[in-house]
Amino acid sequence: MCDIRAVIFVVLLVGLFSWPALAEKRVALVMGNSAYQNVTPLTNPTNDSIAISETFQKAGFDVVDLKRNLNVNETRRALRDFSDKVRDADVAVVYYAGHGMEIDGTNYVIPVDAALERDIDAFDEAIPLDRILAVIEPAKALRLVILDACRDNPFSKTMKRTIGSRSVGRGLAKVEPNSPNTLIAFAAKAGSTASDGDGSNSPFTTALIKYLPRPGLDLRRVFGFARDDVLRMTHNKQEPFVYGSLGGEDVSLVPDTVAPGAGDPNAAIRRDYELAERIGAKAGWDSFITNYPSGFYNDLARAQRDRLVAEEAAKMEKRAPSTEKNRTADQEPKDGKPIGPVATLTPPGRVDEVAAKAGQLNATDIPRLLQIELQRVGCGPTTPDGAWNASAQRAMNLFNRNAGANFDVKTASLEALEGVRSKSTRICPLICEHGYKADGERCVEIVCKSGFEVGDDNTCARVQSTKPNARRAKPEQSARPERTPAMATRPKPNPELAGSTKPQWKPLYRGGRQAHY
Repeated sequence: MCDIRAVIFVVLLVGLFSWPALAEKRVALVMGNSAYQNVTPLTNPTNDSIAISETFQKAGFDVVDLKRNLNVNETRRALRDFSDKVRDADVAVVYYAGHGMEIDGTNYVIPVDAALERDIDAFDEAIPLDRILAVIEPAKALRLVILDACRDNPFSKTMKRTIGSRSVGRGLAKVEPNSPNTLIAFAAKAGSTASDGDGSNSPFTTALIKYLPRPGLDLRRVFGFARDDVLRMTHNKQEPFVYGSLGGEDVSLVPDTVAPGAGDPNAAIRRDYELAERIGAKAGWDSFITNYPSGFYNDLARAQRDRLVAEEAAKMEKRAPSTEKNRTADQEPKDGKPIGPVATLTPPGRVDEVAAKAGQLNATDIPRLLQIELQRVGCGPTTPDGAWNASAQRAMNLFNRNAGANFDVKTASLEALEGVRSKSTRICPLICEHGYKADGERCVEIVCKSGFEVGDDNTCARVQSTKPNARRAKPEQSARPERTPAMATRPKPNPELAGSTKPQWKPLYRGGRQAHY
């Protein structure tokens, strides 16, 4: 007994939580008036109402009430009966095809027995749009009124005006719903008329039965697509219009029935095919063909692989005769100046790479091919020996910085190989030795003008003079004997008496007398 109670509890619990998804109730009232008794009958409204009711039934509506050629009392009764079905509905739709008119700003749908001899007869013989809106007001999620009733009004030509200022419009008047999540769709915008159509259905209904039953298609897009079709069918003479607004979520009359994960059975294959196509390498196509050995995408993958092999073979054949000639021309000096180290974008190992791509690409070939490609784009390493060492990792890191990539530098991967291979021009800047500068794809010697030389920063700097800053040597002072009184008083030779035999003595005065010695 306890087990039975537990099972019942689980069933009730599951039903409770799945109720919102399973309990959405959709109801529709479809009316079409063609057999008018007091004016010329219309051809298509009856056909239109049948087509729309079938559309709603195929879409899985819970209630679809189809009413045709209703008089005024039958119309009131149909609306009253439909109001009972709307009370617990989530979606309520009223579709009307037939004559409609606007009197003094109020829109009416016209039953087949209306005479409308005077403008005030509309209160008794026609049904105002406000009454239809009141009927669908209880719907919880969506309230929708579709009026294919904007045809040229035949009653306005004979209708008497009881008040001269009361207007009888051409077509229907603009309306703004007071309730949220309410849409009112006119076959033609306010103040204009709609065509009944030359076929079995009107242009507006023809477009609606095309787009309304599409699962998951938002109503705003439904009426947008219908508008485009009607404009095209009527040569821009009739433009449908929608009044009211919905929230941000998509609202469709037919829910999207595709279960999660139950989509295109080839979705996974197509995703892998697109990945291999994005890589664009023979190894990628070989992997795809191995995992999907048959089918349409396998045939496409084989064609892609064969195309790559043919293109690479053609490139290798075209490049081989001119390889040595181009290499010799690149090494010739320009203007008689010696050329420094040359960085080439097509290293000698390129031929080995093409040969590797023409056959099966092994995992052991990837490091050497990646080194070749890194050298081709100017990132090094200097020797493509296939050893993924510190030098190769530095080259990979240099490529990442200059190309804005994020490949793993610790391992040589196929993804990195294809990423480097996709670059057709130099990625890493050309680095020249001291005394040389980059000139395109080669290093040339830096030549400075007279009085300048190449400095430590590899630019020309003025030559500094190297004159010695010698200090003047002081003359050595010879040792002199001490002066004696006699030496101090001894007269100096007289230059006037030079060459004379007389002794050159000056007189000395002592005590006022001259004395000669």
